[in-house]
Amino acid sequence: MLVDRDAPIIVFDSGVGGLSVLQGIRAALPQAPLVYAMDRAAYPYGQQAEATLLARVPALLGRLAERYRPRLIVMACNTASTVALAAVREALQVPIVGTVPAIKPAACMTQTGVIGVLGTAATVRQAYVDRLSAAFAADRLVLRHGAPALVDYAEARLRGAPGDGDAPRAAINALLAQPGGDRLDTIVLACTHFPLVRDALVETAPRQLRFIDGTEGIARRCQALTTGQSWPAQAPTGITLTTGEPAECTLLVETLARFGLGPAQAL
Repeated sequence: MLVDRDAPIIVFDSGVGGLSVLQGIRAALPQAPLVYAMDRAAYPYGQQAEATLLARVPALLGRLAERYRPRLIVMACNTASTVALAAVREALQVPIVGTVPAIKPAACMTQTGVIGVLGTAATVRQAYVDRLSAAFAADRLVLRHGAPALVDYAEARLRGAPGDGDAPRAAINALLAQPGGDRLDTIVLACTHFPLVRDALVETAPRQLRFIDGTEGIARRCQALTTGQSWPAQAPTGITLTTGEPAECTLLVETLARFGLGPAQAL
């Protein structure tokens, strides 16, 4: 299929977490035009009802697809993906890349047989996580913990605020305190916000732990889906969109610029 060389890749999340995914895509496809879309009016998705996300996410992505005619859309949010990925794929005639917990590689990497899944409360309770665990980690102990405070901590950090400095330690300790947690050696970062604060997780961990996320896998999938397509000679400054008031993103301007994005505009 012929694709306009200026057709963008849309990266979508409720907040700044998807920037970790966008960074991986930028490294893999440096000439790609990018649109980063945040649904800040409904942030955080981890505290939304599933019915709300099933109605909201396909509608928003439909508007974005109509406006920008993207070559593909990346749902850079574990919660949105585990709840609404199938509905979005059914609704849109655009390739959709979802974000799912990296349980399969974690199950291969663990040396003790115990892995943790750290995400939003909505993600860690999903049947999708049950299926991934059954398919790829049936002989492993999979511990789970929902850490909404860690999501807020990442959002604060990217705005230049300190945030709740106890959030990283508390999230890790909640996994370690569960039965079998003393043997845990690998933690799946099942929220795209969490790779953005990996440094704090490493620093506050009471012992050496391995942290893994799906960013590289998403970037490889984007490469595969765009093989043979043409690109601009140089990627333009990325477009940032947000629901709600763009003025609420004023403190993100410097962070967005570091990721090659312009100031937020109204979605």
